[in-house]
Amino acid sequence: MKLRRRQILHLAASATILPVTSRFAWAENYPARPVHLIVGFFAGGLTDILSRILAERFAGRFGQQFIVENVAGAGTNIATERVVRSPPDGYTLLMATSSNAINATLYDHLNFDFIRDTAPVASIARTPLVMTVSPSFPAKTVPEFIAYAKARPSEINVATSGKGSSVHLAGELFMSMTGIKMTVVHYRESYVPDMLAGRLQVVFSPIPTIIEQIRAGKLQAVAITGDARSPALQDVPTIAEFVPGYEAIVWNGMVAPKNTPVGIIDQLNSAINASLGDERLKAQFGNVGSVPKSMTPLEFGKFVADDTAKWGKIIQAANIKVG
Repeated sequence: MKLRRRQILHLAASATILPVTSRFAWAENYPARPVHLIVGFFAGGLTDILSRILAERFAGRFGQQFIVENVAGAGTNIATERVVRSPPDGYTLLMATSSNAINATLYDHLNFDFIRDTAPVASIARTPLVMTVSPSFPAKTVPEFIAYAKARPSEINVATSGKGSSVHLAGELFMSMTGIKMTVVHYRESYVPDMLAGRLQVVFSPIPTIIEQIRAGKLQAVAITGDARSPALQDVPTIAEFVPGYEAIVWNGMVAPKNTPVGIIDQLNSAINASLGDERLKAQFGNVGSVPKSMTPLEFGKFVADDTAKWGKIIQAANIKVG
């Protein structure tokens, strides 16, 4: 009976070792075929641009294609679910964004749990928004804007690119931290024409969306929503210089399906972090207002969890739901 028990234990141990050995073998040979990098937005946007910059570098580094696939819809949830349901072999990856952190609270009936069902690979970039007003608007600085808004509750129209978007939540966070109240106007199409026409007073916009109008003097940049000034708008102060602790950024990072071998994750993390230190890449990112940000997988996982909790509180306090 004891011999049988030893045999069973030995077989169990062998069964445990074999998958581990296989996982290391996969990592050593990775990638042996093209890798698909899934983007939850249409081509031409910020996340797509950053993905294609990295994919080009990875193709040269690994000797395999990294194919960017745009799977737009449902606020990145369709793309995320595709990756979550993919084999954990490193050949289907997601270019994750702050939308993933927001959606965890914004949507009631997701078919996945982003933090539970993905493995963090690497942080890639931070992209602040820019608080922007029309040139005719009387408030040109953050303190002036706050004073003006407090004297006129709900009279200021703030644009968003959709309920629960980063553009929307940046404004909600600003209202929460300053005690002002504005009227939120959601747009499915571009809010830029109404900003130019003066029908909207303010927007917390992605820099690439609005920078040409700012440079042309058609719109006025008031402040950057990140914790540091943007290389794209170096003379524009941050909101945090006047409202300590304020930060609302769009972040990008890479995640894989849960249970992806650690060796593959480490390879990808090392390749991303090496790329982020390159001056040419920094310039490419800077052209769209982004700043490279490297982290270990563990650090990135904690960052995502913290960001999910942060926006969850704002969404719940403002009672924002989309589905």
